Parts: sequence; C-alpha cells; structure tokens
Amino acid sequence: QERLVESGGGLVQAGDSLSLSCTASLQPFSRFAVAWFRQLPGQNREPVASISWWTGGSIYYADSVRGRFTITRDNTKSTTELQMHNLQPEDTATYFCAAGTVYPVRSNAMDYWGKGILVTVSS
Repeated sequence: QERLVESGGGLVQAGDSLSLSCTASLQPFSRFAVAWFRQLPGQNREPVASISWWTGGSIYYADSVRGRFTITRDNTKSTTELQMHNLQPEDTATYFCAAGTVYPVRSNAMDYWGKGILVTVSS
C-alpha cells in the first residue's frame, strides 16, 4: 500500500550508531534516485543523503553528516539504507525516505515519500 516504508528509528545515546532502512514498492526501483531527508524539531525538512540510480552512482551527503553517515541501495531488494555513526543530539529528527527521477534530488521534486521515523539521540 505504502510506496516507501522506513524502519530502524529509535532512541540512542550520543556516539552510538543506528541504521535506517527503507523498503520501496516502486517499479522500476532501479530508475529512481533515493534520498534521506530529516526534519529537526521546529525546523523545515532538509536533505541528509542521496544516491543516484546509475552504475557507479553519484552520492550526496549534507555537510553535517558527511563522514558519519553512509547511504547505500540494493536494487535487488528495492531498499536503501542509511548507516548512521557517532550520532549526536543535533541529529535528533524525523527521518524520511524519498524517491525521485531527477538528480540531484530536490525536496520539492521528489515523487514519493515515506511517512518518516523518529531518531532521538540523548546526551
């Protein structure tokens, strides 16, 4: 029913790691760029990471997460993962999986959105 479904959110302590997964019901999944956005408390949704659809793919990371987060995709399983390491309280947000047919991705041009999952990082 839902085209994108996130999983893996939760509560962790600063310095911990957490992995978010997104399962897509899109055809063909391999044609879509996928991305993770997040909405910090009281703020607008912002891009976190994205990966293109083509072989050898282009990957984007926000400056705030570069070196700590890793985005991957598996076209066989129609999934994307966001591996998050050294989480900090500033990473506390609702995280959204999104998919679109343009790249670089734009928040106002994504075709599909998950409903979001909460990641809370305590100090």
